[in-house]
Amino acid sequence: MMLRSKTRFLALACAALLSACVTAPTNLSKASVAAYREAIELNGRLTVNYQKDGQTETLTGKFAWNQTPAAVNVSLASPLGQTIATISVTPDSATLVQGDRAPRVARDIDTLTAQTLGWSLPVSGLRDWLQGYATGADGQRFAASPAANTVTTADGWRLTFVSWQDPDAAKPVPKRIDVARVASATVEAMEIRIVIDPQG
Repeated sequence: MMLRSKTRFLALACAALLSACVTAPTNLSKASVAAYREAIELNGRLTVNYQKDGQTETLTGKFAWNQTPAAVNVSLASPLGQTIATISVTPDSATLVQGDRAPRVARDIDTLTAQTLGWSLPVSGLRDWLQGYATGADGQRFAASPAANTVTTADGWRLTFVSWQDPDAAKPVPKRIDVARVASATVEAMEIRIVIDPQG
């Protein structure tokens, strides 16, 4: 009889412990991101994984993003903070400056990155993406929220807004964005992870 009582007690204790480990599903906020701002300043880190000569290559670094209605200026730095390049984009042109090399200029940022790297980076989309917006493959404007956090763009980039500065805020602000492009006959696979530092 005593053994049954101990067994029953252990079973109930285990059940209680297991129930304490089970968490209810999180109710994700459906509040969409704050209104789009023409002028922002952001800092963060990024990691780019891409294919080159059949091998996966990885680039990591820091960025400082300064956006006004008339221009975007981006400073790219090594993980230790040494400036690697600066990019300036206006409605008329895009300019890349790397150390003591001559500046490279093109009509837009996507053309500039394709000429410089040999493949295109989705830099023009970042103006929207860093604030939680995108234009979906269907041509509709997408505003992310913790509950609706994934969209594929018309040019084949899949965005996932993974985490938020404050997910319970009335107007959440992106913290981490994962960007991926699946390889096809004309493009290589690429993954980009963007982590935005807390603002203010």
